[in-house]
Amino acid sequence: KGDTATNVTKPATVETGAEIKVPLFINEGDVITISTEDGSYVSRVTEKK
Repeated sequence: KGDTATNVTKPATVETGAEIKVPLFINEGDVITISTEDGSYVSRVTEKK
């Protein structure tokens, strides 16, 4: 519950091998959007069913 109250991040390695900081709610295997300008986390992609 407290994860949404603060901007706590953790390191994550993406498919290309780059390491970025992502929020704690991101899990291994999640698809995320990364900014091409600075390589930072933008959002988690949700699949439409």
